Amino acid sequence: MHVHTDRDLCDALAALLAYPGPGYRVGGAVAAQFLAAAPAEVREAVQAHLRQVAEIPDAELEELYTRTFDLNPVAALDVGWHLYGEAYERGAFLAEARDLLRRTGVADGPELPDHLTLLLPVLARLPEDEAAALGHRILPAIEKMRAALSAKASPYESLLAAVEAVTRGAAGREGAPQ
Repeated sequence: MHVHTDRDLCDALAALLAYPGPGYRVGGAVAAQFLAAAPAEVREAVQAHLRQVAEIPDAELEELYTRTFDLNPVAALDVGWHLYGEAYERGAFLAEARDLLRRTGVADGPELPDHLTLLLPVLARLPEDEAAALGHRILPAIEKMRAALSAKASPYESLLAAVEAVTRGAAGREGAPQ
C-alpha cells in the first residue's frame, strides 16, 4: 500500500496539524477512524499526539500551538522557509505550491501555499511519481521541524513523526533511516 494514496489519512493529519480551533478534538476522533489502515508507525504517533493533547484545555492548546509553530521559526510549518529561507528559490517554490493546490483541487486558506497543512493533502492527490518527487523535496523540511520539537517534549513532535512517516511513504522511502 502506498501511504500517499490515502486522502482521508493525509487530510486528517493536515487537520490535526492546523490551528486547534473549535472542533479540533472532533477532528482528532475523525482522524482516529483512518488509523486502522495506516502503518503502525503512523498510527502510534497520531495516537500519542491525541493522548498528549487530550487533557489540555482548549485555550492552552491554542497557546501551545501558537508558541510551537507561529512564534518559533525553527518549527514553522512553512516548508519553503525551511528549504530556502528568504532566498529567491522560495518564491519559485511558493508559485509551484500554488499551482499544485490548483491542480489537485486543494483549497488554500490564510496560510501561504507552502504550509504543511496544504501540502499534505496535495501529496495524497498527486500521481505516484509526482508525489514521490514532492515527498523527496519536502522531507528535509519536515525533518527540521520535527528535530526542533524533539528537544521540547512537544505533543506536536509525535504528530510530525506521523507526517514524516507518511511523507517517506509517498517518497518511496518507507524503510529509510531517520
